[in-house]
Amino acid sequence: MDENQTIDQDRILKINIEEEMKSSYIDYSMSVIVARALPDVRDGFKPVHRRILYGMQGLGNTSDKPYKKCARVVGDVLGKYHPHGDSSVYGALVRLAQDWNMRYTLVDGQGNFGSVDGDSAAAMRYTECRLSKMGEHIMDDLEKDTVDMDDNFDGTLKEPRVMPTKVPNLLVNGGNGIAVGMATNIPTHNLGEVIDGCCAYIDNPDIDTEGLMHYIKAPDFPTGAYIYGIQGVKDAYETGKGRVVIRAKAEIESHESHDKIVVTEIPYGVNKAQLIEYIADLVKEGKIDGISNVNDESGRQGMRIVVDVKRDANANVILNKLFKMTALQSSFSVNCIALVNGRPRLLTLKECVKYFVEHRHDVTIRRTQFDLKKAQERAHILEGLIIACDNIDEVVHLIRASKAPSDAQRALEKRFELDELQSKAIVDMRLSQLTGLRMEQLHAEYEELEKLIAYLQSILDDPELCKKVMKDELQAVKEKYGDERRTEIKYSSEEFNPEDFYPNDPVVITVSHLGYIKRTALSEFKEQARGGVGSRGSRTREEDFTEFIYPATMHNTMLFFTRKGRCYWLKCYEIPEGTKDSKGRAIQNMLNIDSDDSVNAFLRLKGLDDEAFLNSHYVVFATKNGVVKKTLLKAYSRPRANGVNAINIVDGDEVVNVRLTNGSNELILANRNGRAVRFDEKAVRTMGRVSTGVRGMRLDGGDDEVVGMVVVNEADKESVMVVSENGYGKRSSVEDYRKTNRGGKGVKTLSITDKTGRLVSIKNVTDENDLMIINKSGITIRLAVSNVRVMGRATQGVRLINLTKKNDVIASVCKVMSSELEAADKNDDANEAVDTSERTGQLEDTHENNVSSSTPEHTEDRF
Repeated sequence: MDENQTIDQDRILKINIEEEMKSSYIDYSMSVIVARALPDVRDGFKPVHRRILYGMQGLGNTSDKPYKKCARVVGDVLGKYHPHGDSSVYGALVRLAQDWNMRYTLVDGQGNFGSVDGDSAAAMRYTECRLSKMGEHIMDDLEKDTVDMDDNFDGTLKEPRVMPTKVPNLLVNGGNGIAVGMATNIPTHNLGEVIDGCCAYIDNPDIDTEGLMHYIKAPDFPTGAYIYGIQGVKDAYETGKGRVVIRAKAEIESHESHDKIVVTEIPYGVNKAQLIEYIADLVKEGKIDGISNVNDESGRQGMRIVVDVKRDANANVILNKLFKMTALQSSFSVNCIALVNGRPRLLTLKECVKYFVEHRHDVTIRRTQFDLKKAQERAHILEGLIIACDNIDEVVHLIRASKAPSDAQRALEKRFELDELQSKAIVDMRLSQLTGLRMEQLHAEYEELEKLIAYLQSILDDPELCKKVMKDELQAVKEKYGDERRTEIKYSSEEFNPEDFYPNDPVVITVSHLGYIKRTALSEFKEQARGGVGSRGSRTREEDFTEFIYPATMHNTMLFFTRKGRCYWLKCYEIPEGTKDSKGRAIQNMLNIDSDDSVNAFLRLKGLDDEAFLNSHYVVFATKNGVVKKTLLKAYSRPRANGVNAINIVDGDEVVNVRLTNGSNELILANRNGRAVRFDEKAVRTMGRVSTGVRGMRLDGGDDEVVGMVVVNEADKESVMVVSENGYGKRSSVEDYRKTNRGGKGVKTLSITDKTGRLVSIKNVTDENDLMIINKSGITIRLAVSNVRVMGRATQGVRLINLTKKNDVIASVCKVMSSELEAADKNDDANEAVDTSERTGQLEDTHENNVSSSTPEHTEDRF
């Protein structure tokens, strides 16, 4: 017993458990890192993906063959190359076929392969698959010794160590994986962009990240949506780590009863069903108010998530809350770790491109060497066959005289100085090759082979030609599989100036009575002769009509003033674009306006960053009760999302006009009864932003009210244009209106009769201006001011527009630059003129308001 115990003790090795745990865990972790969780930088595949594609090719499961059961593919891969669980292989196979996970699918699946709602795929005994066209390109030239082959797990078969891919798969399809102590998360990209980036690197290996980003702009996700801000993308490309913000593609649809938020694209990796369920939970818990229902209307036409907004809720505010509180806005944390020479490394964009290009270079060289060797071997054989054909009689004689094929080979070798391969090919040659046609074919084939050998040798000898071959192959893949970018990039103002992406073109901003706004290119409106019928303008609902219309440029800042005296801000390029016939978008969805308020006046400014301009100009308000107020422009230079109080409005009053002045202008106010009062701006002292103002004009009482205000810049060059509700108008000299003190009743500016109707608009114009007139039925006319002669202020004027419909009246009047000047100033000279006029006090009309006896009152359901 003692001897046995001694023997057993001799077999026991005492080791330190800490050291054993360390070494064993390191071995395990390296096995996970290298053989399971991380992709190779060259082909972008983990071993399981590589083995699936190779196994499918071995089964002949290609795109031109019928589908095969996934269970058959999984079983073949398990049995030959990947001795792990079948669920891991099938899960990887399914992902290769899911077009919401892969930017370019490598497996063509038939059956239930899951959905973006998180549904799992059907069991592998039900589903079928085959390689996609691109999946086949991954393995192009695999048979030409382009990559190293390793033994499989039992040493009976060979499998590729890496794929000889022509597709930069690591960047194109991305990847994710969790190893031991590290993880990788690489976004998908657009194939065309990545290939262009690779070609740029081939041409210039010293290109930097910024240079590559001219080609590879940002990730391109299969689910589309928007990338918000480029800084996270830059960080990821420069360091390998970064945070990319993705926001869903959502639009607000305006309906008569209520607005709808329609989501058509969601961020990458978001489960649609869980997203909808979470939104519903937020509504039930009262964390988001204003949503009445959430529906998933997705179908064959694409994704469509509809969020119904309650009538009294602001759809724009609700959408912003959804972005903040749900996965409609999420982030993709880039962690670009891949295997480089079998070791994990954090890679920049340039390194990813570099290692792929180097891999393509190795594949190209090895393939060329293989093809060259094959071509040389074939040419060597052909040389022997050609010698035999040229001496056919002697060859036949030698063969007939030989007792055995080996004797014939030796005789041929001795006679014609051939080697064993050539002599064997001659002995094995069929008699049909002795025909004249076949002999010609041998010579032609040999000549072609000589050209091919020279070309292949030049690829090996000339690095520039090798680069050209690489680029041509990449461009061929791009032409065959490249598509448009799905994920749009929204450059935030902190990183790029949004104005850089919008030309500073002149536009017309149009607002309807019910509060729909749009911008339209000025060129859509054509000049017509005075007295014309006009052209069809905005197509609105029957109870709606265009009420405000004014000129601006794309880079201008718009200040919106409501009838209750609040101020809001928008850039002109933020206003939705529409045609002359379109309805536009509800202002309520763009500004946080109270439900019982409405926008009544506008200012157009070049910008809010010029301190000298802000401190030398003033905002002058006119209300319908005849009150005026003057405040320094700087008081309105700090935009706030919820707006600010611009003027204190008393009960029963509302803002009519807002004008920008230089502190030395003259003001003219006009009322509905056809009178106007002219006084110096200095008669109105400067007040604070929330003050009430002073009396500017004394009204007649009853339903009389102020309809407009004019800022006089140059009295000797300008004239006053007034328009009545029945389409009559006239021009009068500014000097016809004698200057008085503010608060007076004024003098007659238009002879009001039943024929003319009451006054609706007053403008200061020159011969270089055009008038744009829109009536309540939506008819638009543009006419040159120079066509209207200057006449006395007490006359009734001339007809400017024919009102063809019964009870139709003028709804809006605006002055714009004449079409002749537009034609002469094609290089943005018109915009410069506007900007200059703002600084010198010679201001264009920057807003409109029209109040007439036939204009419906503003109500709470205005929007």
